[in-house]
Amino acid sequence: MREPATTSDTAEPATACGTAANLLTDNPELYEARFPDPDRLAGRWAEDTLRSHGAGQRVLDLGCGTGRDAAHLQRAGRTVTGADLSEAMLTYARTHHPGPDYLAADLREFALADREFDAVVCLDSALLYCYTNAELDGFLRSVRRCLAAGGLLVAEMRNGAFFLGRTDLLNAPRVDAFTWRGTAYRSTTTLSVDRTAQLLRRTRVWTAHDGSAPVEQRSAWRLLFPQELRHVLARHGFEVLALYDGPGPRTDPPWREGAAPGAATDADRLHLVARLLPTD
Repeated sequence: MREPATTSDTAEPATACGTAANLLTDNPELYEARFPDPDRLAGRWAEDTLRSHGAGQRVLDLGCGTGRDAAHLQRAGRTVTGADLSEAMLTYARTHHPGPDYLAADLREFALADREFDAVVCLDSALLYCYTNAELDGFLRSVRRCLAAGGLLVAEMRNGAFFLGRTDLLNAPRVDAFTWRGTAYRSTTTLSVDRTAQLLRRTRVWTAHDGSAPVEQRSAWRLLFPQELRHVLARHGFEVLALYDGPGPRTDPPWREGAAPGAATDADRLHLVARLLPTD
């Protein structure tokens, strides 16, 4: 799932880590209405990153959601497989964003038999739905199994370090509203930090003017810190080529073609490029 979020927006899971009902992920058309992305900013950033690091043509978009970015990469000339745990999203992607090969996979542990990729792309904080160290290890083992020698992992996610001493996103609920098919929807999102579990927890309450009852939904992101991320990647045989906070598709101001990556890892987002090292 993809959305043109600002640094204060919150995203629905790009790849679900469970089977609980979710208003947006269960209704892909509603999701795209809530998070329109006519300029395909995330897809363009991913393609530019892949191209600048010399990635091969075979790409796995892990947590592809509605398929918008997978289809953009396919149109850019790559051979793309989109993977997601949500069958509703996959069905929608095949119909509305055709081109890539779409299949079901759980990012915490997956095996794609007889498929090898030159790059794995994981956008919109999808990686952070690995809540535990065991799930993160499972993700990286799975990525390593499906990557060709020297393959790339490209990821975009929230930055755990941003929340060290900062409460910008925690001080007050965020309210968003939009209209779809004549129904006005309103969401009120509250974020809190669970320091023991190292999670950014989210509670979102949906209301609609059609008289339906309010819906409360809960989810979370793992908070990973830059040095922690470097360490776990190295332990799984990856060399970090780039790790920076901006500019990117979800930063303010957003990334634009030709923009050079920054040198800091202080803001709300992290952008990662890592290469799988050859084994002895």
